[in-house]
Amino acid sequence: MRLFAKRDRPHVPEVQTCTTADRGIIPPLHLSDQPHEMRLYRALRDQVPVIDAAIMKLIRLLGEFTIKCADNQAQTMMDRFVSQISVGGTGTGLHTFICSYFDQLLTCGRAVGEIVTFEDGGIAALYNAPDEAVTLRMGDSPVDVRIFPNDLCAKEIEHPELICLTLLNPQPGTLRGTSILSGLPFVSELLMKIFRCVGQNFERAGNVRYAVTYHPPAGTGAVGARQRVKEIAEEWSRAMRDKGRVCDFVSVGDVNIRAIGADSQIIDCDIPIRHVLEQIAAKLSIPPFLLGLSWSSTERMSSQQADILTSELEYYRSLLTPVIEKIARIYLDSVRLDPAVSVEWSNISLQDETELASARLDNARAAQIEQSTEVNG
Repeated sequence: MRLFAKRDRPHVPEVQTCTTADRGIIPPLHLSDQPHEMRLYRALRDQVPVIDAAIMKLIRLLGEFTIKCADNQAQTMMDRFVSQISVGGTGTGLHTFICSYFDQLLTCGRAVGEIVTFEDGGIAALYNAPDEAVTLRMGDSPVDVRIFPNDLCAKEIEHPELICLTLLNPQPGTLRGTSILSGLPFVSELLMKIFRCVGQNFERAGNVRYAVTYHPPAGTGAVGARQRVKEIAEEWSRAMRDKGRVCDFVSVGDVNIRAIGADSQIIDCDIPIRHVLEQIAAKLSIPPFLLGLSWSSTERMSSQQADILTSELEYYRSLLTPVIEKIARIYLDSVRLDPAVSVEWSNISLQDETELASARLDNARAAQIEQSTEVNG
């Protein structure tokens, strides 16, 4: 008798935006198969950490959302679906899917996702597809968009209604979005040149080098002086290499130790670096503090920057809301409930918590004064 009975494996739904090369095996990495522009933007995020950090902060500042349904039964099932739906192979929750979707939208200018269903129509998982997984083509008219997988077969995707697709600022008459990083490669190249310049100058002047000079006493033979110099060099190298503890160098005789380049100064690149970072912040439509720069000196300018960022986040939310509603409606249809839904986002607050608390206190005092005035009146 077997200890564990063999069980039938559950049916694995087929993902339409996954090429045949990706099914069942780990495909080799062919960088030439990816668009050069997309590879450039991904490399930009890898090579300039402040850009990657700014995009990640934009994703976190996007905030949370809730889906409101028409009746209590639908609301209960929707809340469970939003928190428990599988995303890809390791993620869970609709918010996880939207964050990855938004990341791809900002970086590539186009985000692709798929609602993976069982044979009976129920939603099995949500899948964030790579940008290069699909190709968009115009049909019989410019408003007829057809989706094709980037596979050997040229067959159109059978169920396009299960594909979530969003373009960021597409050019009129085209099916290509515009990455938020477009225009930054030149500015980022200048930043990398400045960083390399700082590194070279640090190696020349910042990394202290020493000159150890030994003056042998009179009467010391050449052989004895050569042996003493060798011993000094070995001891000095040992003291410099030992990083685990501080080592003292002890020598007998006339030994002179000087730092090479002690009077040199590393070139101050703070101003050009700050200027480049400000250009990056302006391109990303984010306040400079997200890139490590301080706020402006006036409170009025800080409020303007907060308003600009708030309007940007509201625009991104307007792009993501139809995707969330589409997923929610398909789920409610699969469980035969009223598909009427609405998406409510949390309030965008960029103010300091201390200022918020102070404002609430002032409002409470004003309300108290008004009540006392009405009573006395």
